[in-house]
Amino acid sequence: MKTHTHPSMTRANKARRKLLRIITFFIPLLVLLIFLLFPFYWTFVTSVKPTAELYGETVTYWPKNFTGVSYVKLFKEFTFFKPMFNSFVVASSTTLITLLVALMAAYAFSRFEFKGKRGFMIMFLTNNMFPTVLLLIPLYTIMRKLGLLYTPGSLILSYTTFTIPFSVWLLNGYINDLPSSLEEAAMVDGANRTQAFIKIILPILVPCLIATGVYIFMQSWNEYTFAVMFTNEKNRTIPVALKNLIGQLGVQWDLLTAGGIVTIIPVCIMFFFAQKRLVEGLTAGAVKG
Repeated sequence: MKTHTHPSMTRANKARRKLLRIITFFIPLLVLLIFLLFPFYWTFVTSVKPTAELYGETVTYWPKNFTGVSYVKLFKEFTFFKPMFNSFVVASSTTLITLLVALMAAYAFSRFEFKGKRGFMIMFLTNNMFPTVLLLIPLYTIMRKLGLLYTPGSLILSYTTFTIPFSVWLLNGYINDLPSSLEEAAMVDGANRTQAFIKIILPILVPCLIATGVYIFMQSWNEYTFAVMFTNEKNRTIPVALKNLIGQLGVQWDLLTAGGIVTIIPVCIMFFFAQKRLVEGLTAGAVKG
């Protein structure tokens, strides 16, 4: 005997499920998004407030009068272009050097067997277990003896000490997922190993290289500890330059927040153009079949 469900009961069940989904999923998601995005919103709002609203007694969550004075002062009086250029040079150079070294090392660890292979990989992994502060004193001594102290080269070499080991592990996992038969087929057709790597493996690894490169660039762009030790007034990077806006007599909130907004713009542009490749690279090897 068949039982028929009344249409009103079906609609009521659907309404309850919809309400339950809103309560258990959409509302927590909205709260999480507000929690994550509010600091960016508040930084932007603070950067476009006039001085009267910024340092007034009443807190305003939306400026009554928008102004770009803080951005003009940031580039004219504070000469923010210089630390931005220094950060870009250091981050780009670190990314290129790290990708070149890590790619060759990862390929060697993946495709060749040699004595001490496992030990080297463990050493690369343990390098990221210790705080980078432990490297400050020995690196400072090395840079001074090499004559690189207070130059962009000191920062680039310092950053590679922790970006190369992690990148080797990351790229090694990607290359391990590629069958060695790809190179073997190319070498059967007359190519040597270098040609097989450049023409066959490298194009496949482009999304993975972009994902790794974004990680390296972000680490170098935002790093503060090494930057404050190995630079001076001539070659300060963005984090150190922004720190100088915090003094004993107060904080220059207008310039500080304007600098923060300008700092994240290049990163946002990079993510916008590389997001497709970035997702491909981060999910490479996640599913095997």
